[in-house]
Formats: sequence, structure tokens, C-alpha cells
Amino acid sequence: MSIIYVLIPIAMLFVLIAVAIFFWAVKTEQFDDLDRQSVSILFDEDTQPATNSTNKTPLPTEHKKADTINSFPPSTESIK
Repeated sequence: MSIIYVLIPIAMLFVLIAVAIFFWAVKTEQFDDLDRQSVSILFDEDTQPATNSTNKTPLPTEHKKADTINSFPPSTESIK
């Protein structure tokens, strides 16, 4: 029964922390625009490819080499 004297203050501390976090979120305007993020996935954005800042050409992309893909598993002729 004496454990209740420990659990009640701990529960009250958790409630105070939760209330403080809620008021912080309201104060820093975390709940101002709830609809924009929920519908932003539905629309395509016109994004530009990453460009090199010196000459404004698109940066090269890396591709896997075909010979590294075909090298495994090793062929049985090379084992003999």
C-alpha cells in the first residue's frame, strides 16, 4: 500500500510534463497548419534536378556496373 505514495507523485509529474509540452507546442505554433502536410503528398511538385553551382549542369548520378552484378555466383568452370 505504501507504493501508492510513490506512484501518485510520479503520475502527477508525468501529467505536468505532458501539459508543459502541449503548451510549448501551442506557443511555438506547431498546430497552425495541420491540413497542408496531409494533402501535400497528393500533388506533384515541379522539382529541379540538383545542379553544379559553377556551371549549372546537372550533377552525374552513380550507376551500378553490370560486371559487378554478373560476377556472383562464380561460374563452375573457374573453380576446376
